[in-house]
Amino acid sequence: MSANSQIKKVVLIGASGNLGSIILRELLKSKVLEVTVLTRLSSNATFPADASVIKTSYSESELVKAFEGQDAVVSSVGPTGFQDQKVFIDAAITAGVKRFIPSEFSANTMSPTVRELVPVFEAKKVIIDYLREKENTGLTWTGLSIGPLLDWGLVSGFLGFDLANEKAVLWDGGNVAFSATNQTDLGQAIVSVLTHPAETANQFLYFATVTTTHKAILAALEAQTGKKWMVDDVKTEEEITKGRKMLSEGDFTGIFELVRASAWGEVPGIRSNYAVDEKLANSVLGLPEGDLDETVKIVLSAGRS
Repeated sequence: MSANSQIKKVVLIGASGNLGSIILRELLKSKVLEVTVLTRLSSNATFPADASVIKTSYSESELVKAFEGQDAVVSSVGPTGFQDQKVFIDAAITAGVKRFIPSEFSANTMSPTVRELVPVFEAKKVIIDYLREKENTGLTWTGLSIGPLLDWGLVSGFLGFDLANEKAVLWDGGNVAFSATNQTDLGQAIVSVLTHPAETANQFLYFATVTTTHKAILAALEAQTGKKWMVDDVKTEEEITKGRKMLSEGDFTGIFELVRASAWGEVPGIRSNYAVDEKLANSVLGLPEGDLDETVKIVLSAGRS
């Protein structure tokens, strides 16, 4: 099917996860897409009433049935499901789906350095390569890299800022520039990909709300709170060593240290500053870049309410 065919009906896989729930919310808010959630037979997850739900065993034959009549499939599966996306792709081709958006939405997995740091990301590259191989079938695809989630990362502490206790952890002095995206902007970017099919077909796109540094985030937090925060400094090399040691000992939370390193570590080749190292697609998607101070203000206000 042609890349400029209109996309109206969308299936979302992984809608009950952290990323999936964000994406689902924005797909439904768009009011221009008909959204169907695909979930396993064993799932007890509940979804908004305006989303159709199909329960399936995830076998290829059942997936084909679920995808028939659909224009696009968006996958937001977690690491254990990255390789499963080949089955989704094959089923989408058989069903005549026009567009497949694989589960990316993180660090720059097109960088060999990133994939070496976080081996589970190698499966993401495999899926992109598989989609390229299948372009002659009529199925188009779009990869979307967004860096870490900025507002979520501030609230959860993933970015290294303890909002409640006004403490910060800076990597290598906090001077590495990296691109990051707010939750709503992620969802809107996916909606824009689906509503601009010709402009986004068969491309790996880079999108971000802001490109910033940890030092700049700290400055914004201190300005908004009117207080000097406590700061701990860490080194990228030490954090990588720690993460790998944790993994080798069976503590899989060590992966988070490696993901952090892949997003803002002082590591040559991670290409985390999308505005410089890659080409931002914000203008292609019709979405402006955001404002760090505004994001920090909204996050802190929500925490006080």
